[in-house]
Amino acid sequence: MSILTRDAILEEMKTGGAVIEPFTEDQLGPGSVDLHLGNDFRVFKKVHRIVKVTEDIDYDSFSETVYVEDGKYLVLMPNETILGITRERIHLSENLCGWLEGRSRYARLGLLVHISASFMQPGIDNHQVLEMSNCSPMPLAIYPGTKICQFVFGRTEGGATYGGKFKNQRKL
Repeated sequence: MSILTRDAILEEMKTGGAVIEPFTEDQLGPGSVDLHLGNDFRVFKKVHRIVKVTEDIDYDSFSETVYVEDGKYLVLMPNETILGITRERIHLSENLCGWLEGRSRYARLGLLVHISASFMQPGIDNHQVLEMSNCSPMPLAIYPGTKICQFVFGRTEGGATYGGKFKNQRKL
């Protein structure tokens, strides 16, 4: 497996192996593509009972959707986790995969942009859900439209296509 650089990412986008919508070239770095935070969030409810982590857990029942207008923000309190989603939809061919990574400028503030499950399977066609946590001692204002994370592309050996629960996710 190899990591794609700027020229290889552009070539894959030209041939349709990788599709990012919407996309502008200013999102492209030397080895990744910056993704913007969307307007929809899932905020966890305060529950006073044990939540059993099993295969059939439904996170919807423990959270509520919040829409934040452009120019406004959502306050992420210390030790709080929320779900966000990227504005961009990513489609990968069966020989490409990738990872979501946070950006250093926000990590230095204590913001973890994607705390788990950062691997994106070959053949995905969805918006990326971000598991965002505030590890700092201060409240953080989270703005939709921010270049919040980066997508790193990898080329696989052989082809495969993801067919799981979140294959065609478009919203939270």
